Amino acid sequence: MTDQPFRPPNRDRRVAVALALGLLLLFGGVYAAGYFFTSDKVPRGTTVAGIDIGGLKPQAARRTLADELDTQRPIVVSASGKRHRIDPGSAGLSVDVAASVEQAGAGRSWDPARMWDFFAGGDDLDPVVHVDEPKLAAAVESFAKQVDRPAKEGSVTIVKGRASAHLPQTGSAVDIPAAASAVRAAYPSADEVVALTVRTLEPEITAAEVRAAMEEFANPAMSAPVILQIRGENVVLRPEAYSKAISLQNVDGTLTPTLDDKALLKAVGPAMKKVALAPRDASVRLVRGRPRVVPAKDGVTFRPKVITDRFLGLLVKHDQGRTLRLRGIVDHPDFTTAEARKLGVKQVVSSFTTSYPHADYRNTNLGRAAQLINGTVLKPGETFSLNDTVGERTAANGFTKGFIISDGVYKEDYGGGVSQVATTTFNAAFFAGLEDVEHKPHSFYIDRYPIGREATVAWGAVDLKFKNDTPYGILIQAGIRPSSPSTSGQMTVKMWSTKHWDISTSTSQRYDFTQPDTRHLDGDECVPNDGYGGFDIDVYRFFHKPGDKQVVRKETMHTTYTPSDTVVCS
Repeated sequence: MTDQPFRPPNRDRRVAVALALGLLLLFGGVYAAGYFFTSDKVPRGTTVAGIDIGGLKPQAARRTLADELDTQRPIVVSASGKRHRIDPGSAGLSVDVAASVEQAGAGRSWDPARMWDFFAGGDDLDPVVHVDEPKLAAAVESFAKQVDRPAKEGSVTIVKGRASAHLPQTGSAVDIPAAASAVRAAYPSADEVVALTVRTLEPEITAAEVRAAMEEFANPAMSAPVILQIRGENVVLRPEAYSKAISLQNVDGTLTPTLDDKALLKAVGPAMKKVALAPRDASVRLVRGRPRVVPAKDGVTFRPKVITDRFLGLLVKHDQGRTLRLRGIVDHPDFTTAEARKLGVKQVVSSFTTSYPHADYRNTNLGRAAQLINGTVLKPGETFSLNDTVGERTAANGFTKGFIISDGVYKEDYGGGVSQVATTTFNAAFFAGLEDVEHKPHSFYIDRYPIGREATVAWGAVDLKFKNDTPYGILIQAGIRPSSPSTSGQMTVKMWSTKHWDISTSTSQRYDFTQPDTRHLDGDECVPNDGYGGFDIDVYRFFHKPGDKQVVRKETMHTTYTPSDTVVCS
């Protein structure tokens, strides 16, 4: 039998439960109080870019950041001794205020650690920055263009027979990716100048490479002439002559001698003319009024590729090593003496003369055109073109201004009177039996020309052409007897060949007459004219074998002459 007092068995258990419930309620109250006290607030001591937002509700924290954070202040950068201001907005930089506050831990939470952070203190945080990478890179590159300095390659130049060395220089360039990262890291609170990383750019061609190129090639190349020898004759090429053709080019980081083949041959050409003679074709000329065959002559040439292939090698040699011996090659003419004799240019097969009234411009223009035509040789099958032979009628070509027909009226222009040359030459070809390829009569009839058998020309528009369709060559002789104030001038064209045709001709009556109009013109260029009527006419050409009256072939040429209008100048 115990002597302990009697206690009910559940009393201690109830006390323990009550104590536990009390503690639970106590801690629950504290926890709930902590939740309500710390909820929706930024932890104490939290800063963003040095701005204190601790203990503030998110809305207030955002407002504080937005007010105090200077997001538009330019970022000052420097490189290679120069400074530049970068505008954040233009560079695509901006601060996300809401995200910056959110990262600090503001907002309701039952997490005890979150509640502890509130009382224990927050962190020093960087703002959340949004970056438009292309814009940021462009902003940095804009500054880089002002400070970047490309490396200067070492080089050797050769000018007028002198070689000059140009030593290399290093360059510098802003490291764009590193610079963009530095600018981004400094935003938005950069108080100091941001130094950008600058890379050194090394040239490919070093100073040692330049010195080697000078010693091994450039100086020897300019040290003495090169001699080209052909058939015992020497052609001396001095450095001044060929220096334009050689250069040293950067090839994979090495200064490499380079030859401009065309420039070298252009430099060689004038000197080689003394020993490399062009061939001369045979020709037929009038000597003392008679045709004479001028014999062809062989020329001497060389192979240009031999020079261009070996030239650079010559330049680094000395003394006799700088002489290139070329094998002379006989260059035959295209037209031989035998072929010239076969042309059969022996006698006058046709001749035609026209007269013209005195005018100084006619003497000048007809004489110049005759000079250019005289001596022309047409081989069988070749076509004569007056425009191609005489050329454009200009002062530089020896012509002067005179009267021409344009749009049916007279006006002044260079070459006035050359149509007289065309008419005379056309008739000489007509009676030589040559093929009429192209001819155009004057728009209205001029009575000093043979009716229906005349031609006019205009540069670039109207030509006189005929073809030598005979088996013999044709030598054209042309000349004038100048006019004087008291005498008319004469233009004569002769065709020298072997007689192939006898030509006879006849002319129809005039028909389909038309009447002139009257034009009233003004201006300094107006030339008055008394008009007369127009008409149609036909000319017939008959071909006979030499000495035979039988007609082998007949041709008809039809001409329509328009009226020559009366022109009244006001």
